[in-house]
Amino acid sequence: MARDDFLAGCRVASRTVQPYPVVPRIPADQPFIVRPSVRKRVLFFGGFVALLLLLLGCVLAWGASGSSNGLALLVIFLAIAAFFVVLFGLQVWLLATGGPVLAVGPAGLWIKTRPSRGQAIWLPWESIGLISRRRWSFEKMLCVAPRDPRAGQQLGAFTAFDSMVTQAAFGTGFTATLNFADKSEQEILQAVAYFAAGRVQLA
Repeated sequence: MARDDFLAGCRVASRTVQPYPVVPRIPADQPFIVRPSVRKRVLFFGGFVALLLLLLGCVLAWGASGSSNGLALLVIFLAIAAFFVVLFGLQVWLLATGGPVLAVGPAGLWIKTRPSRGQAIWLPWESIGLISRRRWSFEKMLCVAPRDPRAGQQLGAFTAFDSMVTQAAFGTGFTATLNFADKSEQEILQAVAYFAAGRVQLA
């Protein structure tokens, strides 16, 4: 009985071990590397946030005109503006320090496991079931779906929490930006198709 319990425990453990290499950051010696473009994101989302704050400021200024609560409305506006600026600055900092989001080569690819940090996983081309393009809000994403469901396991609690949204939206936590990258969408897709060499379904 004890031997059977031990073997069963070994089988469970073998099923939950991460079968693919995981590193804190995508190696820089890959043939084709995609990095996030902080400039593109700052220009687009910075302008979007500035427009929202301008509209909010106009509404509050209209409400404050001729009102005894003008100072209170100004404080509210400044607090909201500070919140958005800090949130936006945090996102930019995470992107700037997170390293590359994707790297492809003849044997497979590295892709980040977390949207906000640098941890990445290595997937051989033969282990990938589908690579597709999807849109999430303003962002176009390259989505990599592995054949082996164990690839998405044992990546850490923070990774599981951080990738919940992408997992729910795309069915995979392995995504890389296409339109906010340092290379064009066409360059990225051509490189993926070239190195995959027909071994992966592309959609």
